[in-house]
Order: sequence, then structure tokens, then C-alpha cells
Amino acid sequence: MDINDIARRAGVSRATVSRYLNNGYVSQEKRNLIRRIIQETGYVPSQNAQQLRTGKTRLVGVIIPKINSQSVSRMVAGITDELAQNNYHVVLANTKNDESLEVEYLNMFCGRHHVDGIILIATVFTPEHEDAFRAMDVPLVVLGQQIDGYSCVYHNDYDAIRELTTLVLAKAQRPAYLGVLEEDLAAGKLRHCGFLDACTEAGFVVPPEAQLVVDFDADSGFFGAEHLLRNVPDVDTIVCATDDIAFGALMCMREYGIRVPEDVQITGLGDSLLSQISHPSLTTVHLAYKTSGIEAAQMLLAQMDDKDTPISQIKMGYQIYGRNSMR
Repeated sequence: MDINDIARRAGVSRATVSRYLNNGYVSQEKRNLIRRIIQETGYVPSQNAQQLRTGKTRLVGVIIPKINSQSVSRMVAGITDELAQNNYHVVLANTKNDESLEVEYLNMFCGRHHVDGIILIATVFTPEHEDAFRAMDVPLVVLGQQIDGYSCVYHNDYDAIRELTTLVLAKAQRPAYLGVLEEDLAAGKLRHCGFLDACTEAGFVVPPEAQLVVDFDADSGFFGAEHLLRNVPDVDTIVCATDDIAFGALMCMREYGIRVPEDVQITGLGDSLLSQISHPSLTTVHLAYKTSGIEAAQMLLAQMDDKDTPISQIKMGYQIYGRNSMR
């Protein structure tokens, strides 16, 4: 079974089937007919032949920092849904937060394992990243961070946590912060700055012992909250950089018999499933992770279709959900 057989069965020209397979213009009636014939026969187009004909692999490299993250999984869901609708397949590379491996994948996708485009769910940028970006011969879209000179889709991390902090400071006396490494510009530095600026505007001075850097997971949130209880015993509000950290802080309060929110308010960021099922339910910020993945995929599709497409940058919105972990 080849493309000629499909054309004969559908009563159309070989060129029409070729346009259908390459996502070109075909009338809806003929498109439906060709799709039905392909489904009935189980025909699979030769990827090598398509690549020779179009110069495209129909593959997109997606580089992620970790696979066990709800935010990352939601972004990847948006990316894969949008690319699949446009007949692209995804090659997923999990770096486990290894910066050197991230650069290695960037180079690999442009080398022996060539793809038509790359989406990088970014955390940090090193000089090696910048060298790899400059050497790339395929379109690149950065997701989750803003970077000058490249197309990107990013979240409003600063305003999101600043507004959330302002909200909970209305009933706070001694706020504290559990954040992540500031080499991660979005989740680390911008969220920390948003917290501090909100505190300054509300007349709070937050001492260094009330600002702690932890990892992204719930265990780190537990031990970070435990550290705050020892070093800032009158802490009554803990703003966390992520929902997982906040969930760990909630578990710590329960372990120590501290009531939330009566004794200590706790907030997160991300609107994960944990935030909705935790007890009490977690005050958090919804970031449109899946939609941002869709936007990034659409941006990349436009660039793969026309390499003269100008660079574009999209800042996503956010929504605060005030739940039972705040007063």
C-alpha cells in the first residue's frame, strides 16, 4: 500500500493525497474521504520519503527540567496537544535539572538527531546556553522564562506573588518566605522580589532568618517551615514559592500542632491538585501552564512554517484563589 493506492481508492490525484499528508490545502470533502481511506487501510506514510520531499522530520524537541512536576506536565500537555493537531511528534528530553545536560540536548537536537524546532522549558541560562542558542539552525521557543532576543512564553511571576502577598499581609504581623534558588529567574528571583516589595509597601521589614531557600518539593517545604519555627518563633504567615513547598509547610504545622490559618497563614503558587485537596485548602495563584504550552507550540509552528516570522514574546496572566489557609 502506497500513496498511489490511496489516491486510486479515493478517486483523487496523487498530488492531492500528498498535500493532505503534508497539511496543505485540500477541500474538506476530499480531506474526509482521504482520512477515511487511510484509516480503513491502515496506511502509514513513509517518514523518510516525506523528509526527503519536504525537508522536514515532523519532529519537535521538547526539553524539560524534570518530569515529576505538575506545572511541567501541564505545559507539556498543552504543547503535545497542539503539535499533534498539526501532525508533529514530540521527542521529550528530561534533564533532571542538569544544566550541562540541557545544553547537550540543545546541541543534539540540532545535530545527529535533527528536529524541525525546539521548545525549551527553561529554568536557568548559562553562557553555554547562549552559545548553543546562537549555533542553532532551527527555530527555538523558550517557555517559562523571558529572554531577550528569542521568542518566549512566560508567566507574570513577580506580580502574581506580589499581589498574593499583599492580600495575606492584611492580617499578618510576622511574615516569612520559603523560596527557591534565584538562578531560576522566574520561580526564584522574581517571586522573591515580588514578596519583598509587597512587604516593603505594607511597612514590613523581613529579616534574613525569615527568608529561606529550599528545593521545589514538599519535603523541603516541611523542613523549611520547621527551620522558620525554630528561628522565627512568632512567624504567623509563610508565603511559599510553589504549592509543593506550601504543602510541606502545611504538613509541618500539623506535625507541630499549629493551626492553619488561625496561628499561621500559608500560601502557595501554581494551583496544583494538592492545593485543592489539602486540609485546609491552599490559598494559591493559578498560572495558565497548559495554555502557555499551547501558546509556545503555536509560536513554534509559525516559525517552522516561515523562518522569517518575527520574534514574539507573550506574558501570561494569573488568577488568585483565596482559600482556607489564609485568614
